[in-house]
Amino acid sequence: MKAKGIEIKKFCHDLGLEPIYDGGEEKIYLTSSSVNRPGLQLYGFYKHFDSDRIQIIGKVEHSYLNQLDKDEKRIRVEQLFEHYFPCFIVAWNLEIDDIYLEMAKKYKRVLLRSKKETSKTMNKIINYLNAYLAPTISIHGVLVEVFGVGVLITGSSGVGKSETALELIKRGHILVSDDVVEIRKIGDDLIGNAPDMLKQYMEIRGIGIIDIRTLYGIGAVKESVLIEMNVNLEHWDSEKYYDRLGVEESYVQYLKQDVPQVVIPVTSGRNLAIIIEAAARNNRLKAMGINSAQEFCDRVMENNENKEKGL
Repeated sequence: MKAKGIEIKKFCHDLGLEPIYDGGEEKIYLTSSSVNRPGLQLYGFYKHFDSDRIQIIGKVEHSYLNQLDKDEKRIRVEQLFEHYFPCFIVAWNLEIDDIYLEMAKKYKRVLLRSKKETSKTMNKIINYLNAYLAPTISIHGVLVEVFGVGVLITGSSGVGKSETALELIKRGHILVSDDVVEIRKIGDDLIGNAPDMLKQYMEIRGIGIIDIRTLYGIGAVKESVLIEMNVNLEHWDSEKYYDRLGVEESYVQYLKQDVPQVVIPVTSGRNLAIIIEAAARNNRLKAMGINSAQEFCDRVMENNENKEKGL
């Protein structure tokens, strides 16, 4: 799992924030997506103050400080800047008060300005950092979207993952990533995407590298998708028992999150693309509370009970 942080300069560039003061020569990294509006702190309450949080002020805090006399305003602002925080953002494109800049230089705090409203700036920051700082792993597999369901296809090398995915693409489904899939955990969701170098490309043994977007159009590729199920392809083993009813639920864990898994034995003549389409549809039905396998078993049991009763 990657431990990640983002440098303030990249954060500032990606979100279109205006740098006012860079905090000196030391590189500063953001490690938390939490944001704080320091209204209570400007009033003097610092209990439970979280130093990892970005501090952002809008019209309310700005107006409160401006109604104070100059000496009191300086004391309140300096008390805040004495405490460490990664950066201080002024929203609404408000004028940067000289005291903000003075204290930022004195305590080497990063000072930024946003043209957007406070709430929109906060939402944008939280969404961006949640995605960027999310726990991430890379696994060997192929990620496709089938009927709107994110399907992660795994299996040993040479079992036919890419060829199966290519057949799915031919049938109108969407490629997210081939060979290497990056998985990020955002909240309780697992989001899969391709590394930048591999986006829209596939490797097919005997052909080589192909560009899916060029061959099948822009609608055949996608940046990312919510991973809702795992299809594990494995070579047929005559000694192994394979569940033929599908009553037993199987899961695989990624980043401590359970993902429903279907194991498909691979033999010559099996149309894996059609089987995966059926598995994706069935997974959707289960999410809606419809379990075909359980309904079938219930029907069989009911029929047997009726026979015993002579009905």
